[in-house]
Amino acid sequence: MHTLVASSSMQLSRPTQCQPKKIVALGDSLVYGFGDPEGGGWVERLRRSWMSPDSAGHIVYNLGVRGDRTQQVAQRLEIEFRHRGELRNRVPDLIILSVGVNDSARLARPNGRNYTDFAVFESEIASLLEQAQQLCPVLFVGMVPVDEAKMPFLDCLYYNHADQYRYKEATRIACAKRRIPYLDIFERWMGRSENWRRKRVSQDGLHPNTLGYQALLEDVMNWEAIATYNSQTIAS
Repeated sequence: MHTLVASSSMQLSRPTQCQPKKIVALGDSLVYGFGDPEGGGWVERLRRSWMSPDSAGHIVYNLGVRGDRTQQVAQRLEIEFRHRGELRNRVPDLIILSVGVNDSARLARPNGRNYTDFAVFESEIASLLEQAQQLCPVLFVGMVPVDEAKMPFLDCLYYNHADQYRYKEATRIACAKRRIPYLDIFERWMGRSENWRRKRVSQDGLHPNTLGYQALLEDVMNWEAIATYNSQTIAS
């Protein structure tokens, strides 16, 4: 009898553990981390930060594909989501999206047509967000401003700040309508000096470099929407 009481007491005193979240990050090369040979990009850096014993222990799947536009991300969204569950938790708890910069590119010349027509993009981004919301909670990390002086990218794609602004604003507004937290990286980085930005963009003018991904991770980690997950430490 005493043994049973002691055992019950021990069970009651045991701290409740917080179940780690399963998170999928879907998007283009900004999610993939191209340009950061040291840390693998902001998603990989975030994944590693959650692997330490005193962290929240969340599990992150990097599902970034270089060159993807909104349409391509939408096409693979649900099948990627359905195949990233673990153990008792059969599907992920959170989707982080980051896409749109490739849609904004001008083809062949600086005044060429956009890779994805703007009206089509507005429709596709709305559809992507609604599709994602039907699966689980969603966060959206916006695009990084390019270095216009280094265009064209791959001798055929012309990215510029004016088009980036249009496409990111359409995304921000679409997220706001659906109450999806949106991290406006473009505005944050444009609010800093041109010299600051140039030091954080790769030679190709499109992708962040190692320093850029470090800065991007800081922006993400300090974002209230992610800070909530950082505070969910696991009891030992």
